[in-house]
Amino acid sequence: MKTSIAAAAALLATTSLAQAGGIERSTQSMAILFEEGTHAELSFSRVFPSTSGTVGGVVGSGNVSPGYNNFALRYRQDITDQLSFALIIENHIGADVSYPAGTGYPLAGTTAELRADSVTALFRYEFPSNFSIYGGARAARISGDVFLPPVGAGYTLSTDTDTALGFVAGVAYEIPEIALRVALTYNSEYTHDLAATEGGIGPLSGTSTLEVTVPQSVLLEAQTGIAEDTLLFGSVRWVDWTEFQIAPAGYTNPLVVGAPLVEYRDDYITYTIGLGRRFSDEFSAAISASYEPEANSVRSNLGPTDGRISVGLGGTYTMANGIEIAAGVQYGTVGNVTTSIGGDFRDNDFVAAGITFGMSF
Repeated sequence: MKTSIAAAAALLATTSLAQAGGIERSTQSMAILFEEGTHAELSFSRVFPSTSGTVGGVVGSGNVSPGYNNFALRYRQDITDQLSFALIIENHIGADVSYPAGTGYPLAGTTAELRADSVTALFRYEFPSNFSIYGGARAARISGDVFLPPVGAGYTLSTDTDTALGFVAGVAYEIPEIALRVALTYNSEYTHDLAATEGGIGPLSGTSTLEVTVPQSVLLEAQTGIAEDTLLFGSVRWVDWTEFQIAPAGYTNPLVVGAPLVEYRDDYITYTIGLGRRFSDEFSAAISASYEPEANSVRSNLGPTDGRISVGLGGTYTMANGIEIAAGVQYGTVGNVTTSIGGDFRDNDFVAAGITFGMSF
């Protein structure tokens, strides 16, 4: 049932976590560890969000979420019969907000960008009892820029690029005869110390150290065969987003004294379930659905989304030379949000598409 598994994994991996809770752009799945032999894959995806709101039901913001690209490179090989190694390079988090100028919206002209990528090195050891353990280290780097023209005479923030280290640990159980696998993965938090330069008037100007903690998370992934050539799969992911905030030393929120530039008041849990089917030795397909409950709390103006419902469809074609081509599309809606300036964001959605090239050798 390997091709059905590949189709399901490609669907989830290549279409990303568009508009998910916090600033996630990857599930940080461990699926690559469970490939056979030596395997490499390269994924690209493009996300097209549509996020707009109004103040007072009259003044519109325009679309504040530009489209963005994701990529991932994954490699896996055996070291011994029991020990294997994997390397994952990906865009794990990110944010891009741009309020169109000239709309009359209070934040018109505001832009913010958070750039991030990570490298994760993993080892997996298989026991004779169908259990395995895995773990490794993650090196992640981030940088960011913010421009807020409406705040006083304007506020700007620019940081350098900082690299921080975290770790990954997990355990899995498999019954290969029925394609059963359950894997539980813990991703540690890690903290960046960014050299931040703020601009504005008076006390807003200066250079300081900005501490940003990327939160811990837990991912449960499961799959099992339910009929010949048919695979049921799913996942549950929890992220401790209440530990994440961006609070520059010189920034003063004009509406809420002491409030940081960005914060999340709730943790998020994302649920995914899907079905994969092998139609021939060469082709398999999968469909999936994801749900992330709304937190129903006031959200940052730099992240005006809350909750998500999405459906996705993907397929994999396997060639005789071991090359796989997988493609997937996803459509979703995001929950209604009230921001800290009273912006009302409703009826927003997104489309994402991706492609993965894989090779076993």
